[in-house]
Amino acid sequence: MTRLTLILFALLFPTPQQEDPKNLQAVFDTSAGSFIVQFYPSQAPGHVAKFLELSRQGYFNGTTFHSMVARGVVQGGDPETKNPNVREKYGSGGFNMGLKREISDLPLKRGTIVAFTLPGMPDSAGSQFFICIGDQPQLQGQFTAFAYVTDGMDVVEKISTTPTDDKRIATERVEIKSVMIRKIPPPPPPVAPPFSTESLEELKNFQLAIETSMGKVVVEMLPDKAPNHVRHMLRLASVGAFDQTAVHRVAPGFVIQLGDLNTRKEPMTQKIDAFVVPINAEINDVRHEAGIVSMARGQELDSARTSFFIMLGPQPALNGTYTVFGRVVEGMDIVRKIEMVPVQGESPVTRVDVYSIRAIRRN
Repeated sequence: MTRLTLILFALLFPTPQQEDPKNLQAVFDTSAGSFIVQFYPSQAPGHVAKFLELSRQGYFNGTTFHSMVARGVVQGGDPETKNPNVREKYGSGGFNMGLKREISDLPLKRGTIVAFTLPGMPDSAGSQFFICIGDQPQLQGQFTAFAYVTDGMDVVEKISTTPTDDKRIATERVEIKSVMIRKIPPPPPPVAPPFSTESLEELKNFQLAIETSMGKVVVEMLPDKAPNHVRHMLRLASVGAFDQTAVHRVAPGFVIQLGDLNTRKEPMTQKIDAFVVPINAEINDVRHEAGIVSMARGQELDSARTSFFIMLGPQPALNGTYTVFGRVVEGMDIVRKIEMVPVQGESPVTRVDVYSIRAIRRN
């Protein structure tokens, strides 16, 4: 073959470029929602290559997340789980695919995806994997970390709360419909957070509508006094941060307190989590009297995040110490009803639900 022929052949039939797994991601479509995964090819090249190969074969399609510890770990990848009639075999398939351990110093933290192996057989990995919902430092050095969740961690956490039997095998099917491998798309253009561009006059047109199990409370915002707090609270409300929370403190004659996201019935989404940040105090001259809404905080002046309180009476000691950002304009009778609920210490004996807090426009 002449040199010219070789050149023409190379132009017509170029050698395919080897893909770099660093530029790829896996999109998991499950019956509980979708999440996205990226890889650690430098630390675990063999495991990443095997996962990509199996995914492209459709190997995981129809399998389930078969074992989990609520907000701890979620396990999947067993081909036996495709058959709903052999639950006794769940967890036994997909091992010994020729993979050697690839232990690295990657921390087994929230979102890390780890190859599962048989007890006492460190080189038995195959298709089974588990996802860390919480940090798992006690497993460091025992398993190969090969990927991590980049989006949809709230979906994975929800999967972890699936009911299980006494062997931690799921009693409900959470199916992996497909795992699609694709190139990582370019990042979307930056978008300004909600309520970041409105003027103070425009912010005055918004209120917080608090829907509780005892009735509705409406809060007027005071952007002239605490503009950043007003933006912060409207922003949290707009992304549903306070949905399915509860009134967590009732101190008769003093305050009722709500907004603690630890009282949420559902895990926080990544979108919400991005807005849960400390906010600098905006101490102002509004006095803490009945119906005033003020931001709770820790010892540090600038440590307020989400929790806030509604005053039940005048408390001069709080003036100049906590940031007032609103006042109740509707539903103070509901606040008084909440004040009367039985408490143990300052915790309601029976849950007072906060169904939602919404940013609404004034009538």
